[in-house]
Amino acid sequence: MNFSQYTITALEDWVSNWYIKHTIESRYARFGRYEEIVINSTKDPLIQREQFFHEFCHALRHVGKQTMMPEAFRELQERDARNFTLYAALPYHMIKEYNLKDPEIIGRLSLDFKVAPELYVERLDQIQRRYISARQEKCHTKITEDHLRYL
Repeated sequence: MNFSQYTITALEDWVSNWYIKHTIESRYARFGRYEEIVINSTKDPLIQREQFFHEFCHALRHVGKQTMMPEAFRELQERDARNFTLYAALPYHMIKEYNLKDPEIIGRLSLDFKVAPELYVERLDQIQRRYISARQEKCHTKITEDHLRYL
């Protein structure tokens, strides 16, 4: 895949920059008034890692009690946490170094990043959708520019 066509989101960029700056590993940590993240120890370690990133997003980026906020705002926070999980578990600045056309890529990234294959598949689908969208936008922009030239 040619990553020059890929458009990074603001959240994706923020996560990558935060990683590069802090070089964090998955472990217990304290951030301000957030003192712990509780993970279900009976779950598979790959699922625990996914849960960690999800809850880590809430600790880093969200405020308020979800039980006391409007449903739409809670859903927004959950959607943000899901995207954060994808970006944090499989940061763009790291996966772009892999050959995504490799037939063994799902297993390789699952092992290297210690995530469930389903999470990687979701992330790859997201990258491919954004890549296609960027290519279509670029094509549309070029068509529009060509049209304007002849007006």
